[in-house]
Amino acid sequence: MDDLGVVEAFTPARVHEAIQAAREAQGAWRKSTWEERRHLMRTMLRCLTDNMDAIVRVACRDSGKTKVDAMLGEVLTTCEKLRWLEKSGERWLKPEKRESGLLNLHKTSRVEFHPVGVVGAIVPWNYPFHNVFNPLTAALFAGNAIVIKTSEYASWSTKFYGRLIDLCLQAAGAPRNLVQIVTGYGEAGEALITGGADKIIFVGSVQVGRKVQEACAKTLTPLVLELGGKDPFVICEDASPKAIEQLACRGVYQNMGQNCAGPERFLVYEGVYQEFCDRVSKIVHDMRQGPTLSSDFVDCGAVRLPSHLKHLQDLVDDAVKHGAKLVAGGFIPKKPSRLAEGQFYPPTILSDVTEDMKIMKEEIFGPIMCIVKIKNNSDQEAIRIANNCEFALSSCAFSGSKQRASKLVSSMQAGMGSVNDLEGTTYLSQSLPFGGCKSSGYDRFAGPEGLRGLCHIKSVVEDRFVFHGGPFLAMPAQVTYPSSGQGPGFCKALIKIMYGYSLMDRVKGVMEIIEWSVKRPKNDQELPTASQDREENAKSK
Repeated sequence: MDDLGVVEAFTPARVHEAIQAAREAQGAWRKSTWEERRHLMRTMLRCLTDNMDAIVRVACRDSGKTKVDAMLGEVLTTCEKLRWLEKSGERWLKPEKRESGLLNLHKTSRVEFHPVGVVGAIVPWNYPFHNVFNPLTAALFAGNAIVIKTSEYASWSTKFYGRLIDLCLQAAGAPRNLVQIVTGYGEAGEALITGGADKIIFVGSVQVGRKVQEACAKTLTPLVLELGGKDPFVICEDASPKAIEQLACRGVYQNMGQNCAGPERFLVYEGVYQEFCDRVSKIVHDMRQGPTLSSDFVDCGAVRLPSHLKHLQDLVDDAVKHGAKLVAGGFIPKKPSRLAEGQFYPPTILSDVTEDMKIMKEEIFGPIMCIVKIKNNSDQEAIRIANNCEFALSSCAFSGSKQRASKLVSSMQAGMGSVNDLEGTTYLSQSLPFGGCKSSGYDRFAGPEGLRGLCHIKSVVEDRFVFHGGPFLAMPAQVTYPSSGQGPGFCKALIKIMYGYSLMDRVKGVMEIIEWSVKRPKNDQELPTASQDREENAKSK
């Protein structure tokens, strides 16, 4: 196996230098105009479309994916994100007018969105190009700088992608140090979290995500966690297996199943169970696997991590041991097979899978389709099994009735859902937030929610009219200092006027507020003033 090259393993000190360089660059960029930010997005989009063949080749070399997998998952999704930001980003970051309320009718109210400063992103290896550009584009459009720590399993490609980013920044007239790419191991990621970044985005495993959360808690650094999923793919008995078969295979075998949001549990109703199994089996037996840059006819590439092959095989062996049927694949290639020279695992199908099997509980992150039979074509049973999982990232459901499929999607616990389509289609709508719940993480990236999440949110009120440089309406005398004794009665009357249940309640409030505006209660207790208390205290000394 050929070496791709060597990159720097950043020390904590080097990471801190990168954060400081980004912070200095962000000081100028935070003042950039919307048109300057749109121009940067357009520049990046043109760079992608002009250089997509090179981008794809580098992604394939660094991750083992096929060219189609790279075109769909690396380039196409990034282009759509850039298009949405350029077209709609300003709309969601401009000051937003809000209702002022009854007591502030003389004022205007708005929400402002200010850049947080320096965003830190720790991203995985499964999409080496998109995982860099996804947080980068949103952070820059929001007026931030960004420091990105890439996986040690996808660092070689950053040399090329980093040069593209530098050229885009230069061409758009943006500060050069606005984007910093950090390579290395765990200590580099920890230094990014603890080194002063203003917000952290982490995409990775649950185990590491918990450690990131603990580190962020020490400095109260806000955090986005995207920790993967085990998405259900529901097929009702009135759906068409023929219409679904290619979507199902693309969902589970795209990028060799190494996707955060991708189907891992196929819940197929009894009425179409055998037909679906037969159809996907035929497709898989005709698929081709091998080195992905050698031919455009390769359907499946390699598994990125060498150690992951054993994990996949253990899951398959356990499922078969407990009664699952191995329909296709399910083995690690050995010599003299041509696939034994690489990190290949064949596209695999398991049928008759049950809830108690390990493969239904642990994230697979590989090219294995697990098919569960839903007896009696029961929607309730499908929902129960779908929700019986610690992950809740995405979901989808297929039915001849759009209403039924929509109801199923709404009933499944997940951050995203698709009706009569693959769950990944939500990511093609970049106006939608991306993220999950339960062990799939929290907070969001993408969409208005993700874009605004990269900002400090400030609430502002101001007078509608200018009045001699001061407030348009003065504080009512009844609640000014020192107390006249009118305050409690005046406030009670005011609340009745504004929020009284009936018209009569409000009329009573008007009468009472008039009364308390002229009524002067007597200070029976003759409470001393603050100055009198001070004099009394001085005497006691």
